[in-house]
Amino acid sequence: MVQQRVCNQRLVFSEFRKPVEVVHWLGAVQAQDFHGAKWALALRMVEATNETIEEAFNGGAILRTHVMRPTWHFVAPEDIRWLLELTAPRVNMRCGPNYRKYELDAATFKRSNKILTKTLQGGKHRTRAELKAALNRSGIAADDVVRLAHILLRAELDGVVCSGPRSGKQFTYALLEERVPPAKRLTRDEALAKLTHSYFRSHGPATLNDFIWWSGLTAADARKGIALATNDLDDVTMNGNVYWIARSSRTNHRLNLSALQPAAHFLPAFDEYNVAYKNREPLANVALLSPTVMVDGEILGNWKPTTSKNSVTLNVTTTRPLKRAEKNALARAADRYAAYLTLPVRMLHSR
Repeated sequence: MVQQRVCNQRLVFSEFRKPVEVVHWLGAVQAQDFHGAKWALALRMVEATNETIEEAFNGGAILRTHVMRPTWHFVAPEDIRWLLELTAPRVNMRCGPNYRKYELDAATFKRSNKILTKTLQGGKHRTRAELKAALNRSGIAADDVVRLAHILLRAELDGVVCSGPRSGKQFTYALLEERVPPAKRLTRDEALAKLTHSYFRSHGPATLNDFIWWSGLTAADARKGIALATNDLDDVTMNGNVYWIARSSRTNHRLNLSALQPAAHFLPAFDEYNVAYKNREPLANVALLSPTVMVDGEILGNWKPTTSKNSVTLNVTTTRPLKRAEKNALARAADRYAAYLTLPVRMLHSR
């Protein structure tokens, strides 16, 4: 199962050369840690640097918005509308207590969306601080950080705004209709089948509960999605649990990774390999929501980068001693990270 997931997540044998290809393949990529999420895309590409992925983001080739669960995700422009239409109602429901706590009702959101639209019209890109000022000027209280965050989150879920290009180190918002080309609207069943197939082709083998966690859908909708996508899904029972996988991705499973030299990765925090599954018990011996060290699909520890002006030091801690081949694999992974950053990288390993 581990080898199948490594292959399907495109952590080995990837053919992708553009960030949007990775995002589209995975369906969506958790991205509250923006810099870590960029590295997650690079890990699944033939070759990439931080600069090239930043350029793709600034140019709108990939977008960052709240979708599926109440957190940031990278999404492909061609997918953003149907993903929002399918999953936004569930996200809004989960945000309901905070909406009520901060006195944000339907009338308030209607007014705030209108103000945001007026402020951003004409291809303008505005920072959060600039949008806060515009809301305050128009009578929508936005000084509270959490209240403002929920006003903007709701505008994302309503398909009013999405990410714009960064202004220096600051994120901006843009009008979705101006930033994203028109796309054919999907029926709800079409969207449900598409999301289901996308998840199991790129994350499988995975269980129904894994899919429910990742997508934020109800159990009923998740089961319906599997039924709708059944023509391209296979199931297998392991340890009493039913796992699903897309037939179209099964050719990757014939690859014998154990016959190759070990493949190591420095996974970022919140990488899809770690967080896209409900059952994380096999990974409980490491700080899973921190950057993790992975060798041939096994999570062996954590790593922390320390950046100076001209170099990066990787402090690596593993849960067991590493074999020579595994140490060599980590050295290759460090070289790959150096190429991504275009900076020298030094690795310090402890157990």
